[in-house]
This record gives sequence, structure tokens and C-alpha cells, in this order.
Amino acid sequence: MMPVSFPSAMNTPCKVLFLCTGNSARSILGEYLLREIGGGRFETFSAGARPTGRINPTVRAYLEDVRGMDLSGASSKHADLFADAGLDVVITVCDSAREACPYWPHGTVVAHWGLPDPAEVADDAERMALVEQVAATLVQRIHLLLELPLESLSPGDLRLRLNEIGTATAPSASAG
Repeated sequence: MMPVSFPSAMNTPCKVLFLCTGNSARSILGEYLLREIGGGRFETFSAGARPTGRINPTVRAYLEDVRGMDLSGASSKHADLFADAGLDVVITVCDSAREACPYWPHGTVVAHWGLPDPAEVADDAERMALVEQVAATLVQRIHLLLELPLESLSPGDLRLRLNEIGTATAPSASAG
């Protein structure tokens, strides 16, 4: 099998879409954290199979107030908008999005990084704690992604490695 001809091998960003059901929390975190940490190696997007039409306020507060990011261009979008975007990688971040994941043309690699949904937590303090935990897990996984030799992996090997990364969890705040 031939190595993936990722744009990163040609000094252009690798296009990554984070996909979840509502595109209000986990996928937004993935999009903005990879954009921040990836250092220009990635062009990041997020979408939902059934988008809510809004960014979760706790996620917005975390990214803007805690991480200092500009979310003025952020929106909840449907996955169909990216059908012809020439994506290199789609990462599903919830089980229902993985099950409903549409077919992605152009040799797109699809992987799964399951995460709990902060939008399902009613208590504000508990929701923020879960947003921080999900963000920490995503940051750890993104650092593992950055270590991959994208230019030399076959699509099958990349899918396997990304799925392995999807099992990594961040250490808990109480861990020493």
C-alpha cells in the first residue's frame, strides 16, 4: 500500500474534520485545540451529523476565557458541508457520529476518538470540569498525532495509529 500523499508532505496543511452528533462541544474543542497546537500543520474543521446550531456556552467560555482563543468565526455546522472539501482525516468524537459517519470520498482516513459529552451534564461546575477533562484528553491525543510521520504512513496504517491514539486518556487532575 502506498503512503498517504498528505498535503503536509508538500508544505500545505493536512485537512482534519472533527465530527460529533451536535457539533456544539467535543468537535469544537478538537477543531480549536488542534488548530492551536498543530502549529500550521493542519487546517481544522468541525461538524455534526445533527448540529445543534450553537456552540455550547461552557465550551465557548473554556476556549475563550481559559485558553484565550478567538471563537468569533465558530459555528455549529452539518457534516454535509464538507462532503467535497478534500479532507485528509475525519475524526469522530462520539459513538453516534461514528455509527452515522457518512462515506468520505477522496481517500479520506476515518478514525474514532470517543469522548464523553459535556453538553449532557446539567450542573454548570460539573460541565466545566468535564470540558476541562475532555480538553486535556484531546490535547494529549493531539500531541500523539503530532508525533506521527504522516508523510510515510499508508492510509490503513494511519487509520490504525489514529484509532490507537483514540484510546489514550489524560491523567486525572488528582493523579500525582
